[in-house]
Amino acid sequence: MSDYRPIACADHERLEFAALTRQWLEVTVEGGMAQRLLPLDVYTRAGAEWLDAQTESGDTVTLRLDTLKF
Repeated sequence: MSDYRPIACADHERLEFAALTRQWLEVTVEGGMAQRLLPLDVYTRAGAEWLDAQTESGDTVTLRLDTLKF
């Protein structure tokens, strides 16, 4: 059983909309600092939901949705 905690539907929709419209979002990754990310894809894998995003420096990161705060 996965320890994934589903995020609020409104937050999930916000990520999907940002990916579709290529809008940058400011998010905080659990235990870290706020950063701007460009969502690229939101998907499910291995019992959890994930975000592929681009950082302002151009790197691509993969983050589990329940580690993000908006």
